[in-house]
Amino acid sequence: MAELQTRLTDWTVESLEARAVRYGDLIPCYNAFIDCRTPGSEAKENFTIIGPGVSENPAQHVHIAEPHGYNIGGARQPPGCVNSQHSHDTAEVFVVHSGHWRFDLGEHGDDAQVELHPGDVISIPTRMFRGFTATQPDDDGKPGFLWAVLGQDNPGRVTWAPKVFEMAKDYGLILLENGSLVDTAAGEKIPENVAPMQPTSAQEASSLISVNANSAETIVWRNQAIVGSDVLSVIGPDAPLDWDHGFNVDRIAIAPGEGMDWDGSGAKEVLFIDRGSINLECTDGLLHLKQGDTISLPAGLARRATAQDGVVAFLVYP
Repeated sequence: MAELQTRLTDWTVESLEARAVRYGDLIPCYNAFIDCRTPGSEAKENFTIIGPGVSENPAQHVHIAEPHGYNIGGARQPPGCVNSQHSHDTAEVFVVHSGHWRFDLGEHGDDAQVELHPGDVISIPTRMFRGFTATQPDDDGKPGFLWAVLGQDNPGRVTWAPKVFEMAKDYGLILLENGSLVDTAAGEKIPENVAPMQPTSAQEASSLISVNANSAETIVWRNQAIVGSDVLSVIGPDAPLDWDHGFNVDRIAIAPGEGMDWDGSGAKEVLFIDRGSINLECTDGLLHLKQGDTISLPAGLARRATAQDGVVAFLVYP
C-alpha cells in the first residue's frame, strides 16, 4: 500500500475529478450527422467524450480533447430510433450500457442482424456497413445508451450508404468534402471554396465487406455471469475479439466489499462504470464514480479501487 500511495502523490480527488465525465453531465448533439433529420433518426443523441470523434457538426461538444490513441463516444436513443447505415476506416466497438439494440449489417442492413443486450460488446470490422436501432428502453423506461470506442487519435470520417445522402438532401442537409454539414433548411449556404461530398457510388458500396449471420456472431462478446471479482480480456491478444484494434478492452468486476489493485500500462487508460459504483483511492480521499461515468486515468498511475455494492467496469488501454 505504501508503494501505491507514493505513486499517487500528485493525484488528488480534485485533480482526478477533472478527468472524469459524469453521465449526468454528458452534453448531447442532436444534429451530429447527415441523417439527423431522417424520420426515425431525429431523436438520437450523440456524445463525444474523449477525442474529436467523427461528428460532422463542428459545434459538437468534446468533453476531453486530450489525445489518448483512441476516441470515446456514446449514443443514446429511444426505442425505434435508427442510426443509418455507414462504415468506418478505424475500429468501432460498442458496449451496451442500457436498453436493447439491433445491429444491422450490410449496405441495406440485411446481410445480417445481431441483437445485443446490456453488458454485450460488439466490434465491427472496418469498411463494413453498419447501422443500429434501439429496440427496447432501459429498465427504467429511459432511452438506451451505447458507450463507444473508436480507433486512433484521428478516426477519420464516416462513409455513408448511398441512400443516406438521398434522404438527407430531402431534409435540407448537405455534407461537404471537408466533412462538415450545411443546413440549407436553416438558410445556410454551401461555401464557394468547398464542394459537396459526392455520394458513395454503387461501386464503392459493393467493395465493402459483407457478412452473414454466422460470421456476424463472431464479432460479438456476450455478457457473462460474474462470480466474485475478476478481470476478463474482451479485446486484445488471446481475447475472444483478438484481431488488431489499436487498443485493448478488459471487463473488470469487483465483488461487494472487495477491492482491486492494478498497475498502469504506461499509457493513458479509460475506465467506464457499466454497473454499480466504485471508489478510486487518492492521496487525500476517495473519488466516487457511479454507473455511466467515464474517467481518463493518467499514464502509469497505479490504482486501488473498492466497491461497496459491487461494480462492473470496462477498461480501455493501448
